[in-house]
Amino acid sequence: MRFAPSPTGQLHVGNARTALFNWLFARQNGGSMVLRIEDTDIERSEVRFEDQLIADLKWLGLDWDEGPDLGGPYVPYRQSDRLDLYREQARRLLNEGTAYLCFCTEEELQKERERAQAEHRQSIYSGKCRAIDPEQAKRRKAAGEAAAIRLRIPEHPLRFHDIVHGTVEFSNEVVSDPIILRSNGMPVYNYVVVIDDGLMKITHVIRGDDHLSNTPKQVALYEALGWPVPEFAHLSTILGGDRERLSKRHGATSIANFREMGVLPEALMNYLALLGWAPSGGTREIFSKEELVKEFSLERVTPSPAVFDMEKLYWLNRHYIKKRPVADFYNQALSFFVRAGLLSPEGESGRGASLMLPAGFREWFLKIIELLVPSVDRVEQLPERASFIFNYDANAALAAPDNAEVLNWPHTDAVISRFTSKILEDESAKSGHLTPERFKAIVNEVEAESGTKGKELFHPIRIMVTGSHSGPEFDKLIPIIEEGSRLQLPKHVLSVCERVQAFAKALANKTEPRISTNQHA
Repeated sequence: MRFAPSPTGQLHVGNARTALFNWLFARQNGGSMVLRIEDTDIERSEVRFEDQLIADLKWLGLDWDEGPDLGGPYVPYRQSDRLDLYREQARRLLNEGTAYLCFCTEEELQKERERAQAEHRQSIYSGKCRAIDPEQAKRRKAAGEAAAIRLRIPEHPLRFHDIVHGTVEFSNEVVSDPIILRSNGMPVYNYVVVIDDGLMKITHVIRGDDHLSNTPKQVALYEALGWPVPEFAHLSTILGGDRERLSKRHGATSIANFREMGVLPEALMNYLALLGWAPSGGTREIFSKEELVKEFSLERVTPSPAVFDMEKLYWLNRHYIKKRPVADFYNQALSFFVRAGLLSPEGESGRGASLMLPAGFREWFLKIIELLVPSVDRVEQLPERASFIFNYDANAALAAPDNAEVLNWPHTDAVISRFTSKILEDESAKSGHLTPERFKAIVNEVEAESGTKGKELFHPIRIMVTGSHSGPEFDKLIPIIEEGSRLQLPKHVLSVCERVQAFAKALANKTEPRISTNQHA
């Protein structure tokens, strides 16, 4: 098995799925996995893209037995280092008569294409150079005339077996004699991939179905070279939710994008495996890496296009997030909080901010992650969920349309008044050491004095403490707020007492009537 990406950009989900299916098949069948870099596109290939491809594959949990970083029996594993080998095999085909020199200029070929278009037929090379005497062709080439090398497509239909699509057959009449070596000496993709697969003894080729139309030319090459034709499995196209081919306009499409969002590798691997593969035994959707190796089967890969469902990926990611120790998220979550400006004095955001974090910060920050992780689909959402801890704004809480109904309940004024007076008079609250037990006792006193209970009691209090009428449980939240207020953070976290004080001040300064829910209907 081999995965052969081109280092011309980031690894996207389509190629990542191809890599995964190759890896699963190799590991299940005790075969070798080869990583080969197809970098013959000199202008677009870059080392940085190759490095990122390798990093993304490793992050996803894939490994290989041979490759540019490991070596192996068929070195080198970069096509740009194998040019002499390709030219040698092209000369062999030329000498054996299964290939020929083509002297057609680009202008001549363009006229053929235009003629075919005008006649509403498929553009196929006319074969005008096929009949040139080989010796005459050699003399013309030796005299300096530019010539490409073309493969002679055989006179019989080109047939191959595809594990996904079954038997596929192309008439030789609709397949042009393909160029295998350009006049400048550079080989073309359809040629080099066959040379590499043949010499590296690749027995199965799993790739996207956009390569299906290339396959008859490659089968003809295998026949001309006298090499066995591998088994093919062409994977269906991945579509976006609008049933169009997945692209950047659908959102994140590269592995780097998903890494940056905080999607976990095990979640992405699980999801990619389900894109086009139907597990046996019903509707099961969650598989570990080991279970995928055991269960995967090319025979259960469907030829129908797969639709990339971002919400399904996020659902899987939430499942795997809950299984991870919170300490695993510390570094990535910290970087997201820095970018969001939650740990800077003036709220500046940045990737490279230098932070002076106090002793005890890590333990406190992990408590925030533990509190909020059950409510997120991906790590990048944590700063938004935690913003009320760092950016409490009493005026915003009073003005928020979502809070309007609660603030207009009949007993809300009584709850706010009693809770405010009790918190501002409590010594533990004033010192930033309010405990969950003391907080609960104060709430019970407010309940008894105001005659309210349930959401009529808790929602106004929650707005005062967090700025919203919904959120995490108080018994877990109060210690985080209080401990944060005592840490010497770059940006001060308000204690419960400071929040209540700020809310009372904002309420007193509010001269206009409170927002009515009817105004926002």
